[in-house]
Formats: sequence, C-alpha cells, structure tokens
Amino acid sequence: MSDIALNPPRKPFVARYPAMIVFLAILGLFTAGVTVLAEGFGIGVISTSFVKTLGKTLCLCMVALAMDLVWGYCGILSLGHMAFFGIGGYAIGMWLMYARTEIIVATSLANAPLPPTSAEISDGIATQIFGVVGASEFPPIWAFAHSFPLQLAAVVLVPGLLAFVFGWLAFRSRVTGVYLSILTQAMTLALSLYLFQNDSGLRGNNGLSGLQNLPGLDHVPQSTVSILFFWASALALALAFMVCSWVISGKFGSVIRAIRDDEARVRFLGYSVEAYKLFIFTFTAIIAGIAGALYYPQAGIINPAEIAPIASIYLAVWVAIGGRGKLYGAVIGAAFVSLLSTWFTGGQAPDINLGFYTIQWVDWWTILLGISFVAVTIFAPRGIGGLFDVIADRRAPNRHGAALGPDAGSLQEKEADK
Repeated sequence: MSDIALNPPRKPFVARYPAMIVFLAILGLFTAGVTVLAEGFGIGVISTSFVKTLGKTLCLCMVALAMDLVWGYCGILSLGHMAFFGIGGYAIGMWLMYARTEIIVATSLANAPLPPTSAEISDGIATQIFGVVGASEFPPIWAFAHSFPLQLAAVVLVPGLLAFVFGWLAFRSRVTGVYLSILTQAMTLALSLYLFQNDSGLRGNNGLSGLQNLPGLDHVPQSTVSILFFWASALALALAFMVCSWVISGKFGSVIRAIRDDEARVRFLGYSVEAYKLFIFTFTAIIAGIAGALYYPQAGIINPAEIAPIASIYLAVWVAIGGRGKLYGAVIGAAFVSLLSTWFTGGQAPDINLGFYTIQWVDWWTILLGISFVAVTIFAPRGIGGLFDVIADRRAPNRHGAALGPDAGSLQEKEADK
C-alpha cells in the first residue's frame, strides 16, 4: 500500500471548519448593515444607543466563545470567566479615567498665576478620581494608569496571570467537576467583595465611570465613536472565532475533547492533561479580558457588581441555550439572550394584565431565563445551535472502510480522512 494511502493528505483548515467561513460572512454583512443604518456614517435609522447595545453584544459573544472553549470543548465548567472580563474592563478603564481627568485638571490649572508642576497636576488628578471615597492619593495599582500601552498590556497579562496561577494550583491538585466550578465561583466572589471596598484602589462600589468619553476626542460625536467601537468589537469577535476554530480543528482540539469525555483515559495514554487544561483556561481568560476592555468603554461604567458570581452563571446559561460544543452556538446564545434581556429589562416589553395579577417583565425576566435554561437542558440539550444541524440535515457519517480499532463502533478508515 502506498504512503499516500496510508497517510492521506490533510485537508486545509478552512475545509475542516467551513462554519468559520459562514460565520465570518454573516458577521461581515451584519457589520456593514449596521454601519449603513447607523447615525455615525449611515442614514440614521439605528440610534446611537442601539449601536452601543449591538457593540456590547458582540463583546458578550466573544466572552461566550471563551466559555464554550473552556466548558463545551474542554469540559471545565468555569463560573469565574466574567471576573476576567471585568478585569479587562478595569484595566482599560483606569487609563480612560486617568487621561480624561488629566485633561480636565490641566485645563483648570492653566489659568493659575504660576504654571502648575507635574506633582500638582498628579495631586489634582488623584483628588478628582478618589475624592468620592475620601482619598487623595493614587494607590499602587494605578502606577501605570498614565500609560496607554502598559494598560493595554495589563488587559492581557493580568487576566492571563490570574488564570495561570489559579489553574496551576487547581489542576495540579486534580480538582475537577463541581468542585472546580465551586472554586472558580469562590474566586469570583472574593474578587467582587474585595473590589466593593473603598480602599481597594478602584473606588469601591462607585466603580469607574465616564468611560465613554475618550480622551482627546471630545470633538468627535458619540454617534461616530459608537460605530468605531462597534467595528473594533466585530473585528475582535472575528479574530477570536478564527483562533478558537483553529484551536479545536487539529490534534490539540481532539485532545481537549477527549479530556472532556474521559480525562482518566487521556492521562493514561500519556498526555499531560494538566498542561492542556491550563493552556485552555489561561487562553480563554485572555479572550475574556480583551472582550471586557472593549465592552466597558461602550457601557460607560464598570463597578464590582458587574463581575459578581451571578454574571458568570448567566454566561454559562447563554452558552447552554446556544449549544455548548459549537462555537457558533455560543455566539447565537449570547446574542439572543443578551438582546432579549435588553428588551425585557429595558421596559420595552409590554406588561401582561391577567386581571388578578400584572406580569411586569422587568421583574420576571430572570424567572423566564431560568425556565428557558431548564427547558433547553431537558428537551433540547444541543441548544439553539442544534437546530442548524437539523436544518442542514446533518447525519451520522457513512461508516465504511476498514476499522482502525478493535472495539465496536471504532473510527473507520474513510472517517479518518476527514
């Protein structure tokens, strides 16, 4: 038998994951459509506030990708990824607040009889930012807040380092299953409670505000800024989808799926299970941090409530409803649920008067979400993304050719070519 028969040529990455091309095409058309209809560069059919909502939704889709990769493909149910999301937001928010306040302080001191010194400007910035919590000095964690490149690096490094340290401690101890989920939730709760304190260095419950005002771009209308952030969010989501698709398409993807299905067997086969899990956990934390850095300038404010454990639980619900184990399913779930949540909780959904009781969706939305999650888990475990498989009429592969293993149902020769 020839070497070609024994080792058939490997299909190109795009051929192995055609869903990526479809997703990128849909995302491109969506981005172009919103641009044309928006106020910034289009005909003004879509309001600036809704463009911001769509941009934030793309960021949530990005963190849902991270959640699907770590949970749907590697089997790690993390209830702490929204903490990494929030850390990314805080990292970029520190620079935005510092730079904007610096301009305000410098302008106000420009009329002084004597030119202000750098120390006076720094003291003025600190007083402006931390006066709300009764402080007038910069905490140590603000040492690099003046530097945009360093804060951008913090968006990646801080969530990645925290995830690496936490993952190394947890995975080397072989903590798995529900116990690992509890640990990640505890990490998120501890971080949230710490940030609520006024002496945390991040203004406690007040959080960081005014993030939508970009330093030096006061002359640019919000309608334009919103479109720029929308483009950045769409580009980041596209890149994240491509990278995640590449990760799951090769041998590495097969190994992490095997870890999800039978971790002990993969370990017995000689693979370093802990190293694979640590990489996925750290990598997805970095994706979440970048998503948060794009989300909060569009939201305009970040506070510790944003990274409370309930936020990570919502993230898991989005992925489950969309269909875990499918990247496009995670995106669909996050987009569908977050936009629906905006509609219900924003007071746009009409109340239902039953005569004896009036259903106000602002109060009932979380109950509806919980019922939906239970219903999907029981009746449609493949989520919304599974409907696309039905529409595409995906059947089981045509099992023929020589068996490549001794067990019944083992991989077949023709399937190995795919």
